[in-house]
Amino acid sequence: MPWLSALLIHGVLIALAQRLPLLTRAGWIHAGALGTILLGSLGWQGWLAVVLYLALGSAVTKLGFRDKQRRGLAEARGGSRGPENVWGSAATGAALALLIGAGLEPRSVLLVGFAASFAAKLADTFGSEIGKRWGRTTVLITSFRRVPPGTEGAISLEGTLASAFGSLLMGVLMLALQLIPSWPLTGLVVLIGLVATLAESLFGALVQDRYDWMSNELVNALQTSLAAVLAITAMQI
Repeated sequence: MPWLSALLIHGVLIALAQRLPLLTRAGWIHAGALGTILLGSLGWQGWLAVVLYLALGSAVTKLGFRDKQRRGLAEARGGSRGPENVWGSAATGAALALLIGAGLEPRSVLLVGFAASFAAKLADTFGSEIGKRWGRTTVLITSFRRVPPGTEGAISLEGTLASAFGSLLMGVLMLALQLIPSWPLTGLVVLIGLVATLAESLFGALVQDRYDWMSNELVNALQTSLAAVLAITAMQI
């Protein structure tokens, strides 16, 4: 799709969507920029995949929101995402989309990296939000010492299963939208999404609390980048 058309379409869509509580006002503007990149580079399939990612991530954030809010575990701003959340989650995918749009080959390999980055992020969102609300026993991934829900690097059985489901859901959506060509590659994307999410927990436990500048959004960008690199590397083997 021509870039000007993609920009005009998103100008209209963002103007209509401003009142939806999924994003802040600034978040919607940045989402419009992201959407323009996706639509211009990948067409409607890549764009729709990320719209569905946003909808699913926002929906799971709202689950048990009052309880999480009462315990101080809820996302800020009532769960609405800002610009930092948009790019923390999607910068890797946007970069890969731009490379694909520029004609870099092999396209199929870059698409698997794109899919893996969003599978990892949806896995992280599902695991975090469901683990904080319904995780019965929360332990630190490095020592398996019991810690309060919401601790950096904490995991639970319920959260890990939710992560696996989130990664599976995103992988199947990517397959349905023909961004991934086969079930075996979908399985690869799902597995890498879960592995990258566990690696993110490990990173959080070992590093994140030691540095004030190590924000959640930066960790999210590192997680999605790891997933993309793992997927692209696996495709070369």
